[in-house]
Amino acid sequence: MMRGSSSITEEGNNFSKFDDDGRAKRTGTMWTASAHIITAVIGSGVLSLAWAIAQLGWIAGPLSLLAFSAITWFTSILLADCYRSTDGTRNYTYKEVVKSYLGGLNIRLCGIAQYSNLVGITVGYSITASISIVAIKRSNCFHKMGHEAGCHTSNNPYIITFGLIQIVLSQIPNFHKLSVLSLVAAAMSFAYSSIGLALAAAMIAGGRGHVETSLTGIPVGSNMSSMDKMWNTFNALGNIAFAYSFSPVLIEIQDTIKSGVPENKVMKSATLIGTLVTTVFYMLCGVLGYAAFGNDAPGNFLTGFGFYEPFWLVDIANLCIVIHLVGAYQVFSQPIFGLVEKWSREKWVDNKFITKEYPIAGGKFNLNLFRLVWRTIYVICTTIFAMLFPFFNNFVGLLGAAAFWPLTVYFPIEMYVARSKIPKFTFMWMWLQILSGVCLVISLLAALGAIEGLVQSLRTFKPFHSVS
Repeated sequence: MMRGSSSITEEGNNFSKFDDDGRAKRTGTMWTASAHIITAVIGSGVLSLAWAIAQLGWIAGPLSLLAFSAITWFTSILLADCYRSTDGTRNYTYKEVVKSYLGGLNIRLCGIAQYSNLVGITVGYSITASISIVAIKRSNCFHKMGHEAGCHTSNNPYIITFGLIQIVLSQIPNFHKLSVLSLVAAAMSFAYSSIGLALAAAMIAGGRGHVETSLTGIPVGSNMSSMDKMWNTFNALGNIAFAYSFSPVLIEIQDTIKSGVPENKVMKSATLIGTLVTTVFYMLCGVLGYAAFGNDAPGNFLTGFGFYEPFWLVDIANLCIVIHLVGAYQVFSQPIFGLVEKWSREKWVDNKFITKEYPIAGGKFNLNLFRLVWRTIYVICTTIFAMLFPFFNNFVGLLGAAAFWPLTVYFPIEMYVARSKIPKFTFMWMWLQILSGVCLVISLLAALGAIEGLVQSLRTFKPFHSVS
């Protein structure tokens, strides 16, 4: 009798520590989910929006921002409903959702699209962080040596430094342990966006020089051929698409929400908050950035302020970017880490190198040798790739184009159709297919623009010789 009582007590304790699926109890809320979204979305994408609007102009630029925002929000709502299968079981990753509702070849296509995009984003964040660190050094140099000084600095040492930091942080075991890092990163995104907005507004109010803007963006002329204009327009669409890219990690974020409330409803609220906040910031950064710099808007609009005072405020903004990207790198890399480690544990169940956890720091943390080695190798590879291809706008445009249609539009729509059993050729089915088709065309055009830009950059680029 005593043994039965003990058993019940143990089961009761276990029940308080674990969720209905046997995993550690989830503690996420609407606010932590919103923080994850903001951390994922307001990243390096915001820095290129002034440049993107400069290519598109006053009409197409803001309209494109609003259109991508609306599409991302709409398809994210569809995706949030797919977290649980029709029988109520959880899907822990984007790929598992696709497997549950679509299956077949779609699973492989989803895996290729999602994880190649996540790898690309982590490479892009390594590039962006180094650009921001170099911008700090250059603004200090301009302040000391004068604006005529070139103050050119290699990006590579700072890409390596960022990589070293990520090697340490990558030992955070999973997504559920990232809440504090995400909250800090989200705060940093607000900080540097706000500073950028203030600096742009100050430039506009101060009337520093005459800047040219246009309803249709940079005009065709001696410095811009009609072909270049077309490619830049396509590339700008890719940059905007990238700025809203968080669908690849939406399911992983939703999987952090605590039980007891409908996860899809909480996630929809978090998605609405995250999308509204980022859209307001994006509109302000893009519009004020274009108004401040005009057709000469730089690829990273915060680096453009390096020529102006107060230099210390520019330094703070760029430092906030670096801190934000430190956390954002982890948000996007954790699904990759989880995929490889889950597959390895299932394939080599008895391999202690892969499965054994060693308690360290008095049992507060666990060290896994496979996790240590594999994640370190991954960070090293992304660091090397960032040094090989440090082309910010073109790289961002290609990532946005590659991920937008399959991950943000196609799969959420197809899974919603399958889940809701919408008959073919009905009004709803036709409308969703038209939306998907239009977004596919936009993604293809954006990819062509980014590839053209990369080809042009590679013609004069020397590997490992990136200088800002």
